[in-house]
Amino acid sequence: MPPRPLLVRDARFTQHVPPAGHPERPERMRAVDEALAPLGDALKPIAPCDAMDEDILRVHDRAHLETLRALAGRSASIDPDTSVSPRSYEIARLASGSLTDLARRVARGEAPSGFAAVRPPGHHAERHAAMGFCLFNSVAIAARALRANEGLERIAIVDWDVHHGNGTQHSFESERDVLYLSSHQFPFYPGTGALRETGRDAGRGATVNLPLPAGAGDAEYLAVYSRVAAPLLREFRPEMILVSAGFDAHAADPLASMRMSARGYARLTGLLRELADDLCGGRIVLALEGGYDLDALAASVSASLGALCERPSGTAPEGSLAPAWEEVVANLRAAHARQWPSLRPTARG
Repeated sequence: MPPRPLLVRDARFTQHVPPAGHPERPERMRAVDEALAPLGDALKPIAPCDAMDEDILRVHDRAHLETLRALAGRSASIDPDTSVSPRSYEIARLASGSLTDLARRVARGEAPSGFAAVRPPGHHAERHAAMGFCLFNSVAIAARALRANEGLERIAIVDWDVHHGNGTQHSFESERDVLYLSSHQFPFYPGTGALRETGRDAGRGATVNLPLPAGAGDAEYLAVYSRVAAPLLREFRPEMILVSAGFDAHAADPLASMRMSARGYARLTGLLRELADDLCGGRIVLALEGGYDLDALAASVSASLGALCERPSGTAPEGSLAPAWEEVVANLRAAHARQWPSLRPTARG
């Protein structure tokens, strides 16, 4: 039997409690648990663990860490979207530490892949500030730990959450060896992620934004990932892929205007898993970000993990794209072809 993907989850992730009516609510974890239950022993559970200050401080400044530490035991509003309850600081540290530990285990060969069922999400958190439901940027913290402690030089962060991960982009936009690739509805919250944002200084080209108009469904996402993301990832040749796996591009999600299905997420996971198998020994880790319709979240997580475990989840709708969407894909390829030869007209992909 091949090694099972690792799974980190814990009941404590329900103890970050935003105000009543907030979409990023504890019930999200219960929906994820529903998705995990049928998988049985297909996943190998590991214990969660707290983040170390040194790991957090590779991404966030000390003032941010101390601000959140000072809010421990209290309920407070940070901005109109982001708040803490008495255990939020503790749980946010647990989320970042658990993902970091999971990624380290995969890097060391304990398993080829894994899923971190953690909250609060993280990809909007900036070096100096919490925002967009996010307190600590867990994926960025994990990526920096892998480079600092596990000897990995090239890491790809693929962010398919429907919102652009401004915090992750800003963490790595001047670095050439961490590729940040984000597909997201645009224009939309938080207002970043335009096509022209490609990184700066030594990192120019290593930020790859794939802004999409509202209405993208399975066929459109799969075209973007197969024709743009896949050849680009093959050219970059990461040693590990981290996925900011938000499921809020689902057609039922209340916070966006996309049309993805659970089967579409299975196809995306399968594509990235195949790329990981070809490029980096199968090393891929998914970390939960958004997804706010509970039924859609459960179905999408179940389908994605089925693909991660090589369990068939059905086939996403196929068919040709409308001319307007063909133009979107062509424009994305052309915009990034300046830095990525694999996307030029003479290249395959």
